[in-house]
Parts: sequence; C-alpha cells; structure tokens
Amino acid sequence: MTVKTAKFTIDQYHRMVEAGILEGLPVELLNGEIIEMPSEGTDHGDLSTETRDYLIALLGDRAQVREGHPITLLDTNSEPEPDLAIVRRRQGGYRNRHPQASDIFWLIEFADSSLTKDLEEKSRAYAASGIAEYWVVNLRQRTLVVKRNPFEGDYRSTITLESGDLSPLVFPDVTVSVDWLLRC
Repeated sequence: MTVKTAKFTIDQYHRMVEAGILEGLPVELLNGEIIEMPSEGTDHGDLSTETRDYLIALLGDRAQVREGHPITLLDTNSEPEPDLAIVRRRQGGYRNRHPQASDIFWLIEFADSSLTKDLEEKSRAYAASGIAEYWVVNLRQRTLVVKRNPFEGDYRSTITLESGDLSPLVFPDVTVSVDWLLRC
C-alpha cells in the first residue's frame, strides 16, 4: 500500500481558515500541503521587525513591506507567510486579496529551525511562481543566501554573502547593507 498525503487547494484552505478549523495553529499552505510553522525565536522576531523598518526607510513609498502576512501563489497552490514580502503598492491596498506573484518584488525569510524548508521547498515554490528574487537570512551561520532568476521551478543564481552591500534587482539604485542584515 502506498501512502499519499491529502492535497488542498487555496480555496479549500481558505474555507478551513474561515471555518476556524486551523484557528490557533501556526500553519501555512505550501504546494497544496498544510505545513506547520516552527515557533519564532526572539532573534528571528527582532531581526525581522528591524529589517522591515530598515527597508521602509530605504524604499520610502516605492514599495510596501509586509511582515508575516500571507501571499497567494496560484501556480504552486501555496499560501505561505514569508517573514517579509516587499510588494507593489496598490490603490485600495490588499483588503480583497493577498499579494500574488505579479505583486511581489522580492521575499525575505529569517531561518534557523526552518532553514532546510526555506532553502528547499519554499525556494522551489517561489521560483515556480516566478518570484524574481528571494533572500534567506541564515541565523545559524550569519549569512545571506540570495536566490535570483527563476527558471523551471528553481533559481538559476544562488550566492551566499557574509558582508558587503546588495541591491535588489527591481531597485538597482537602492543599497542594502548585508552587514546590517546579519548584525549579531
């Protein structure tokens, strides 16, 4: 006998959320599967919030920086909750729907216990949905993994930085300090 896991659509996931079935559970939909999210450590929470504020100051009104809110990836049947999503500003905001791949400039995850999931499953889901750029702050090794140029469900370019400066693809005139992101 082969064991199969149940796959859920985004609509089914939304109905479960609306019915309260998932209330209080730290979960997200990833590739049609409901995945439990690990608890967030204090370092993770602090860096995420500080980086949100830092990016807001750098970007001004050019983008919205959303912290820990869902994004909808129709191509991969996923609704993950990245630590930071840098998205287009929309008239009326995102009251009627979550940001979708076409709204997203780049995503950032802060990873410790979720490092493998963030570098593998999430990375593939983001690439398959066409997210142009994805950054993972490795809290264990204090490095920044930058993934760019999605192609056939993976990223063509992956670099790991320990210091220096970096410009997001969509904002080449904006300089983000890697040293600031990785501060201990």
